[in-house]
Amino acid sequence: MPLAFSRWLPGLLLSAALPAVAYADGPEYGPQLQGFEYPYTVKHFAFESQGESLQMGYMDVAAEGKANGRSVVLMHGKNFCGATWDSSIKALSKAGYRVIAPDQIGFCTSSKPQHYQYSFQQLANNTQQLLKALGIQKATLLGHSTGGMLATRYALQYPEQVEQLAMVNPIGLEDWKALGVPYRSVDQWYERELKVTAQGIRDYERSTYYDGRWKPEYDRWVDMYAGLAKGPGKTQVAWNSALIYDMIFTQPVYYEFKDLKVPTLLLIGTSDTTAIGKDIAPPEVKAKIGNYQVLGKQVAKLIPQSTLVEFPGMGHAPQMEEPEKFHQALLAWLSKTNPVP
Repeated sequence: MPLAFSRWLPGLLLSAALPAVAYADGPEYGPQLQGFEYPYTVKHFAFESQGESLQMGYMDVAAEGKANGRSVVLMHGKNFCGATWDSSIKALSKAGYRVIAPDQIGFCTSSKPQHYQYSFQQLANNTQQLLKALGIQKATLLGHSTGGMLATRYALQYPEQVEQLAMVNPIGLEDWKALGVPYRSVDQWYERELKVTAQGIRDYERSTYYDGRWKPEYDRWVDMYAGLAKGPGKTQVAWNSALIYDMIFTQPVYYEFKDLKVPTLLLIGTSDTTAIGKDIAPPEVKAKIGNYQVLGKQVAKLIPQSTLVEFPGMGHAPQMEEPEKFHQALLAWLSKTNPVP
């Protein structure tokens, strides 16, 4: 636990009220993303966990027009937030769904605990408490990237509370450590996260997420991530990020895909090359991991009630690259597999 925390924490309440400050290399945001504008009103769910009083930020968007009585819970990725689901929230709401888009603990508008034992089980439990408080007994899950690992864990942990499971380029379709990716300690992740820059994020996302392509609208999400990482809560943000990376690397869901009991949709941009630890993997390991052209098909065979929809030429976030095409496929599947109320 970095000593910098004890010196930093007294300023937490003061920094919470700070607006975004514009700099030449982009804005800075508070430790709970204060100053960044979300597409819908952000509320906070207060609860106790692991001896700490925590807050989970979330958006609760009602169905636009005729409601179908169903709810969809959106689970964001590691380098994303609830806000990055903006086009999906709009599409789902317009189709009659109530949409809940939480920011998980350690991310975005939610608490960054000083001490926390991160596990996908814990994050699933936190989310289940939120849904219970909102009166939602059963929901469809839509998870992107790391959110796909969380959605899988949630569906395994609370199968009776899940109607459908949809995943967008989920990571965890392979076990990187078993395939030979070296272990990076929490302290090493922490040092790495302290050096995050907007340009570094942009370069990584362009090459890994978008197959070398870039659209100006992606810059908003780069500024969001970079502004949080360099803001007044940067040490606490980096520490939580390091703990989360350790969770992702050491807690695979790959071996349990076969145990999923709900209809499952895999939405895969086939040009994606995302793999945790790929940057430090030996050449022979690097060459064989993060191949979504292959991974989507492999995992679809492992999941009992699976449907695979591929988006050739798209990368890690097809819902952001081609929203219309993506949502057409998603909504068609949701409608076809919806159980009779």
